[in-house]
Amino acid sequence: MPQHLSFLLDFPVLIAAIFICGIGGSFQYGFCVSVMTSPSAFIKDLVNKTCVHRYNRSLETWQVSLIWSFTMSIFCIGGLIGSLAAGPLASKFGRKRCLLFNNFVAIVGAILMVLSQAAMSFEMIMVARFLYGANAGVGLSAHAMYLNECAPKKLRVMVGVTVATFLALGKFCGQLLGIRELLGTERNWPWLLGVNGFTAVLQLLTLPLLPESPRFLLLETGDFRASEQAFKKLWGQVDYMKEVEEMLKEKADLLSIRSHSVLELIQNQTLRWQLFTIIAVFAALQLCGINAVYFYSFDVLRAAGIPDHKLAYAALGTGLCEVSTSVASFTIIEGMGRKAVLFRGYMGMSAALALLTVTVYLQRNVSWMPYCSMVLIFIFIFFFSSGPAATTVSLPGEIFTQSFKLAGYTLGCTINWITLFVLGMLFPILVEKMDNFCFLIFLATCFLCGMHVRFNMPETKHRTALEIAAEFDRIHHKHGKPQRRKSTEEEMCDVKTHETKF
Repeated sequence: MPQHLSFLLDFPVLIAAIFICGIGGSFQYGFCVSVMTSPSAFIKDLVNKTCVHRYNRSLETWQVSLIWSFTMSIFCIGGLIGSLAAGPLASKFGRKRCLLFNNFVAIVGAILMVLSQAAMSFEMIMVARFLYGANAGVGLSAHAMYLNECAPKKLRVMVGVTVATFLALGKFCGQLLGIRELLGTERNWPWLLGVNGFTAVLQLLTLPLLPESPRFLLLETGDFRASEQAFKKLWGQVDYMKEVEEMLKEKADLLSIRSHSVLELIQNQTLRWQLFTIIAVFAALQLCGINAVYFYSFDVLRAAGIPDHKLAYAALGTGLCEVSTSVASFTIIEGMGRKAVLFRGYMGMSAALALLTVTVYLQRNVSWMPYCSMVLIFIFIFFFSSGPAATTVSLPGEIFTQSFKLAGYTLGCTINWITLFVLGMLFPILVEKMDNFCFLIFLATCFLCGMHVRFNMPETKHRTALEIAAEFDRIHHKHGKPQRRKSTEEEMCDVKTHETKF
């Protein structure tokens, strides 16, 4: 057993926190992304039936498609609003209470989903999708922040990977529950779309058993005793005093510094490379081509001879591949470091997309080419799950100091939702105009982001945010250029260090 994995077993309450936060956090996002595929025909039929019932007229195909597209896209609008609200809510109420209150949004959305068919109202589905988006936007940020602040520094990267693991698990569960034998039927599809409410109730019942983030209690509220109790509950018999000392030093360094807004983060010249890194990796998370690969997987599977009525079952393999890869990454990523994992992931994805463009083009003429395409799809998912998906979401918590963390998470998640919305609007057009050559656009995105990580981002493993800031500075001024003006946090640290010497 790897050393860091055996070390994690010394934290049973932290392991429980991973599962409790995951089921009501990134799981919700992943489930909402994949679950709409199965009942799409039933929902479109409900749209038409509703108009016939109310207005005694049937909609044309393009009108139904327009309503369906809006129903899908409104999830991203809710997610964007949720991600913008996540920072202020987590700062005001705390990470734990933010997650708790967020469950009520999902429960209301689930009730609307379950009742939509009986009420013959597709508008209820739209409102529910918006609420699900808001829930996912807040949950994704608060989930990552809470675990990042509860985990020991040695386990922070590995614990951060679990955010992606539960996201992948949510995608897989959406695919699995959507098959005909379970909830993917005309009678049961409202219950399929209401599963988010059940997971929200599960978190609502179990999250009160966990403490608030000890880092939040100490650095944000100044309650040392409550922070100490939270550490004892989360870490048990493991010594936490070294982490507390580091946090107290950071608190002293940042005593006169408040939490900064997203606008202040953008305007801060000393953090411009951290800012560029967040923009690059969060935009690439959606623009890397993972959605295109899933889209073309049906064509590839069909070309390989799998009947249409069995495509949904075969496609479960792609979701299972993402989950299993994410779980495997959980056990090895701590030993590699975030930079190496990101760079390897994007380069592997670039190579897979380049070859996939060729094989998908040739599979109409070469009988065995679809099998090559299937292998490349699984290779791409492997590199995505073990690279960008595993490490991106928790990155702001590592490269920004406490005063900029909320702004970093808010900016990253906002970019994620905007690019997801834009991709949802443009992807059908790209497929229509470019067919499988749309992979080339995603290939360029993967390659450019990989190069940015390789040459512009330092390794974050076992380093504090101030040490990472100094490394960013060293990378971008190694040729003797004038050193950047230090941030207020770094200047405060220098003053404290100087005072200590004397």
